[in-house]
Formats: sequence, structure tokens, C-alpha cells
Amino acid sequence: MYIDTHCHLSKDYYEEIDDVIHENRSNEIEIIIISGCDQRGIDESINYTLQYEDVYATIGYHPEEALSVSDHDLQKLEENVKNNSKVIGIGEIGLDYHYGKDYRKEQISLFEKQLAIAEKLNLPVVIHSRDAVMDTIHCLKKYHVKGIIHCFSGSLEIANVYIKMGFKLGIGGVVTFKNSKLSQILEEISIEHIVLETDSPYLTPDPYRGKINSSKYIPIIAHKLGQIYHLSKEEVGKITTNNVLALFKF
Repeated sequence: MYIDTHCHLSKDYYEEIDDVIHENRSNEIEIIIISGCDQRGIDESINYTLQYEDVYATIGYHPEEALSVSDHDLQKLEENVKNNSKVIGIGEIGLDYHYGKDYRKEQISLFEKQLAIAEKLNLPVVIHSRDAVMDTIHCLKKYHVKGIIHCFSGSLEIANVYIKMGFKLGIGGVVTFKNSKLSQILEEISIEHIVLETDSPYLTPDPYRGKINSSKYIPIIAHKLGQIYHLSKEEVGKITTNNVLALFKF
């Protein structure tokens, strides 16, 4: 059994959602957690959780939405979480200074408001952090939250900071890339701190890199982690699934 802790399921990317779900199930993907990170994505994600029993969602506003999200939007976000039992976390939320360095203040404000919602509702968070590690850590330390560092690609030192704070590291297709140094870092980290993700339709693992990603490729990521940890991909699936179950209430 495998769980994809982070993917984007939308008709913008896939012609037939039913086919995607069927392919996932055929590849032993028992649960997928889709991320709705703008208003349209939030609404679509919630709809899919109602249509498919094995689909859950985290919802929240991505940092690139920082200039457009109002307090009313955040109130609606909180109501959506309260009213939908299959919405199991807040995310992806965080900071992105790679493209949004000109509005850092607004990003931090949006991030912290959503962290406060997660703390209030006792829900895990899914964190997007790009070129903003220290500010991300500083914000997280203000709130009693735990969750997943989505698409982790930082140093061993930063990994240990997040782990000490109670976060799991989301590992996806990047670990299979030939030029990635992530494997070397993971060798120094216990698999008890790892969860699987695809970030589909992005970051497709080798040997399918360049094609649209899908949760069905999770076993490829599990196989690579098996090589790192000297485990079978099935053992990786079992351990990482237990790691996810320790965070989320399905």
C-alpha cells in the first residue's frame, strides 16, 4: 500500500480523472492527498474528495496568491475545512522568494494567518518553501503545528531542524534524477521521517521524466528509496504509509 501525500488533480492537466484514479488503484496507490492551493483548486479538490473514496485533500493558499487573498477568503477556507471531513490539512502554504521576493511581507502575513488556522483546528500543514528557508523556520516556530515539508531538497542540517520540529520530509521524483544529490542526504536521515509524494503533474521521476506525472509513479520513488535504505519497495511503502498515518486523520 502506498500513499501519495501531495499531488494536484485537475482537468487542467488530465483529460479523464476517472482514468487517473483507476491507474492509481492498479498500481497499489491506496490513498492520494490532493493539494488545492488557489480558490479554483480548492473547490475542485473538495469536489474530488466527495466523488472518490480514496481521495483526500489539503487546502490552503500558495504564497503566489499572497497579493490577492482577503480575510474573507481565509474565513471561507476555515469553513471549508470545518465542513468537510475529507479535508485533512492546510496546504500547500509557505514562502516562495524565487519568484515572489518583491512581496515577502505579504507572503509572510498570509503564511502566518494560515498557520494560525491550522493551529486552531489542530490540523497538519503542508509547507512550500523555496529560497526562503530561514523565514519559513522562523514562522513555523511561532505556532504549534506539525506536518510535511513538501518537495524537500535542502541540506542535512536543515532537514534535522525540520525533523526536530516534528515535520516529515516529502520526497518525490527529484530523488530519481541523475543530477540530484538528495540521495546522499537521505542516507543520513531515518526513513521514519520520510513520506512519499509526486507533486503531479510536475517532477515526473525517471525513466518517465518529461512526461506528465501521476500518483501511479509512486512505486518508482519507493523503489529508489529502497535502494537508499536497503529495503524492498513494499517495505518502503509500509513504513512511509505508517508515517503518514501518524500525521493525518483519515
